[in-house]
Amino acid sequence: MTLTYTDLIDVDLGKLGTAVSDWKKTVDNLKRLAESARTGLQAKSDAAQWAGVNATVTREFIAKTAKEIADLHTEANSVYQVLDDGHTELVSLQKQLTNAVHKDASQLGVRVEDIGGGKVRCFFQHVRGDSDERTQEQLDARQELENRINDILSHAAEIDDSVARALAKSHGNDAHNAGHSAYESLNDAEAERAVELARKGDEMSDAELRELNRLLRFNSREKDGEFATQFYQGLGGPEKTLQFYAEMSVDGTGADATKTRLDEVRDLQKVMGYTLANATDPDHKYHLSDDWNTQFRRLGTQEIGWERGQMSKPFGYQVLGGLLRYGNYDARFLTPIAEHITQLHKEDPYRFLMNKPAGSPDGYGFNPSGKLGTGNDPLNSVLEALGHSPEASEKFFTQPPTAYNEDGTVKKGGDVGFKSYLDLFTDKDFEWTIDTNDSNVMADADKSQKALTFGPEALGHALESATTGRPYDSDDTGAAIKHTEARAHLVHDIVDKFGNDPELLRHNENGDLDSEETGPLYAMRGSLGDITAEYMGDFQRAMYNEDPSSDLFPTFGEPADLDNGNTARFLGAVGQDPNAYATITSAQQTYTSQVVNDVINGDSHSTASLDGRVGAAVAPGSVMAGIMSDARAHAIYEYHAASDQEFNDAAADKQKWVNRILGMGLEKVGERVPIAGAPLEWASEDIQESIMKSIERDSATEAEGEAGADYSQGRKATTDAAADAVDRALLNNQKINPDTAEDLRRAAQISAGQSHSDGAQWKSESSTH
Repeated sequence: MTLTYTDLIDVDLGKLGTAVSDWKKTVDNLKRLAESARTGLQAKSDAAQWAGVNATVTREFIAKTAKEIADLHTEANSVYQVLDDGHTELVSLQKQLTNAVHKDASQLGVRVEDIGGGKVRCFFQHVRGDSDERTQEQLDARQELENRINDILSHAAEIDDSVARALAKSHGNDAHNAGHSAYESLNDAEAERAVELARKGDEMSDAELRELNRLLRFNSREKDGEFATQFYQGLGGPEKTLQFYAEMSVDGTGADATKTRLDEVRDLQKVMGYTLANATDPDHKYHLSDDWNTQFRRLGTQEIGWERGQMSKPFGYQVLGGLLRYGNYDARFLTPIAEHITQLHKEDPYRFLMNKPAGSPDGYGFNPSGKLGTGNDPLNSVLEALGHSPEASEKFFTQPPTAYNEDGTVKKGGDVGFKSYLDLFTDKDFEWTIDTNDSNVMADADKSQKALTFGPEALGHALESATTGRPYDSDDTGAAIKHTEARAHLVHDIVDKFGNDPELLRHNENGDLDSEETGPLYAMRGSLGDITAEYMGDFQRAMYNEDPSSDLFPTFGEPADLDNGNTARFLGAVGQDPNAYATITSAQQTYTSQVVNDVINGDSHSTASLDGRVGAAVAPGSVMAGIMSDARAHAIYEYHAASDQEFNDAAADKQKWVNRILGMGLEKVGERVPIAGAPLEWASEDIQESIMKSIERDSATEAEGEAGADYSQGRKATTDAAADAVDRALLNNQKINPDTAEDLRRAAQISAGQSHSDGAQWKSESSTH
């Protein structure tokens, strides 16, 4: 019977707590009794001089009695440990559920309904006179709450099932014989069951695979790594792990696989990846030995088979790559593997593609998710892994490369032939592969071109995690991560690299400029836009060569010291991507708003006029806005790479960058009030609304684009944004009278307009086309 929402929220777990206490007493009593039997009854029996029948029957009876008492203690302890862990986890889950229902649902105005089967639905109740219209933010919050509650219920059901199964195995259903399966924790029982299921391989039913996924999902990220380590050790080692995952990947992506099976195998890919990341972290109390890394590298270039007489076998790295795509891996585990795979690719880009089954559907491969390829090229996979593993990616891109032999051992004194992996990947001669199994891919130029973007997009993800310190797809807007010297220097190198060679990022989609070919790395511009947003202070400093000692435009951690000209060309190339344009615009306006607020409301010993200082505050951001306007116009009218609508639509999901930039500015003001007198939530929503209006207005006509004009609509949007920044700073400032306020708005608008024109012309004049 499935545990339901009503079961969990209404159950009195105090009774279970009492049972745990009772079992603890039983364990303690049996421990004393077992010790007494061992040192008293058993010891005396062993020392006695038995004769006749007593020498066999009585002695044997006493030995069995002592053993049975010891077995009773073992069984009781197993029951106690399992119940204690289960009680602790259920209490935590019940508390989470209660908070979600009584606090979060109540604040959102949502009702939670038990629909059976361990599921709930959340819905807005109709109120008489209410239009029942909801914002997208409200709808997203409702869905997030529903998903969270269902996740809690699923976890509770897993605990309930595991406890019941462990108790049954501990008891053994034999009233006359104690001492069966013994567990020191609920973890032991869960890991045992997970391995038991995995050993069935592709013989697992859909229900059993779903159970395995649930066990892995809810136990894979435990802080001490115990379950994760037990699971992988239980599989039998690195080669057995690869065989199991390969078998399941092929089973779930084959032509005969059902949609249900494919979904479960996709889930398995994720949870096995998370579990492997946990099990290979050397800082955890429980973790796999370093030999696992050595063996994975050795197996990387060897064929892995899992069936008798198997003809087509994948290489180890093709299989491992599917797992590495999910999870935040420790650098000591992932970086050597990433270096080895990259060096193998440099030596022969096609060594891992020669054995792929030709003519199979795109779904076939060791990346069941289907995201960025089928997984036959492990380079794409390991770059995605770096994208989720900031520490590993930072070391990969910032430390000198280590040379590896084909078997994965370190090549002492070896020369890799390049200075850094950034240099290698941005070399014009670096060859990216088409990682797809589509039989028609070579005859379809669009499919081929799309497949060639998988690697560069994954590269962008890896660089993003290396420079920001967070997984590239993280939506976390909590505490910002300071920029280290290594990260900041990497950003400097990235801007110089693409500032000097912006054509690497060009996307000329049947545009009017026939002489300009599409660059190989344009698919990574979205990530470069995220990096720009993260380092907005550094980019604004570069616009007018701000003095490094100035605190008007603060950096968040170590400065990147960007070159003025390279920065302009970099922004001009990156800003032609709608997502990058929206991200940069969101971060720029948020950062500018903070700078304006600090000028108007902060402490200063400057004797310069306030309007002059406000004008200076909006100037760098407005230059960037001008560059973005020019980039947008070029993308639409010259390269035909995007439409106005695509640029407008891309702005809708950039709220997280507003919150992140506000979060970076909190350190300077010392509290969560980045805009004078206003809470973060209000400031965030107000700024995002201003950004949306600005982006929607920032369009240009084809004639303006051809004439290299100032893009009047974009210029007007920028001056309005500058005035909005002043208004936000003045919201609760009673010291500035209306006339002065108007002068400040005017100063901001004039400076913004002039700087926007500078940026638009600057980018056009510095462009290599």
